[in-house]
Amino acid sequence: MSDEKQNLEIAATSLGNEGKILEWTTHPIKKRPITAVLLTLFIAVIPLMVLSITSSKIFATLALVVLFASVAKFYFPTKFRLTEQDVSIKSSTQTIKKNWSEFRSFYPDKSGILLSPFIEPSRLENFRGIYLIFHENKDDVISFVKNHIAMDTENGEVV
Repeated sequence: MSDEKQNLEIAATSLGNEGKILEWTTHPIKKRPITAVLLTLFIAVIPLMVLSITSSKIFATLALVVLFASVAKFYFPTKFRLTEQDVSIKSSTQTIKKNWSEFRSFYPDKSGILLSPFIEPSRLENFRGIYLIFHENKDDVISFVKNHIAMDTENGEVV
């Protein structure tokens, strides 16, 4: 079994009070090694440029920290867990846990699915919603979300 398959921890089981659970882990750096090398070079070069322009080690260090923090989700694994009651996302920097009742609509794309607290598309949903990244489980995730966010797709209304 490949390393990627071993890292894919998908479980759809019935467990006591929680009911059906869907869990998986994504680690983008493993899926895109060329991007990882280019991004790492970029993160190394920018602080060096800042250092050469400003001659300030503080600004160079700050540039390094800000750049790395902005792409931490790419470097570290993110764990997703969907239960009958809630959705949780655990990354290296934060854990988000929200009840299904907080979501009113969803929008799948090729890489994941956006869970939105708004009935209609809004500019705020990228800030207030959460994005679940697929990992060879697109159909399972979409099905699970559809079962928990009942939406009339023609009218965009919650059923």
